[in-house]
Amino acid sequence: MYERRGGSVFGAFLFGGLIGAVLGLLFAPRSGQETREMLAEKGQEYMGEGKEIYEEGRERLVDAYSTARGTVAEKAEEYKGKVGEVAEVVKEKIDEGSQVVRSKVTELGKEARAGIKTGAEAAKGAVDVTGDKAKGALEFVAEKTAEPVAAPAVEPGV
Repeated sequence: MYERRGGSVFGAFLFGGLIGAVLGLLFAPRSGQETREMLAEKGQEYMGEGKEIYEEGRERLVDAYSTARGTVAEKAEEYKGKVGEVAEVVKEKIDEGSQVVRSKVTELGKEARAGIKTGAEAAKGAVDVTGDKAKGALEFVAEKTAEPVAAPAVEPGV
């Protein structure tokens, strides 16, 4: 619908009708007294209609406000309940996740300890083997150095 600044087409139509009625009464072939009485009657009539329209609009506005307020309150309670439910679910999921993480950390700790123990035993075994080999090498060197070395034979005339 076409909207003008400050009002609607319907409002403009009513205003135009009112102006037309007033002009028609002013230019009617009646006496001034009759015209004034008629204008006063019409003014009272329009004033009464205006008051009725105002009261109807006010009642509608109050009803709409009450309905909207009730609906907003209901929706707020509904969403408040849903937020509480979601928060509870999130809390449960976090608790479950932390328990899973705790158990995984415990398992990994046990596995790490077992790996460290296995590594330490392997390192100890390697040190023992290396020590035995080093001992054997030292004994071999000791044997070789303990044997008399024969002097090289010198040929006469060389």
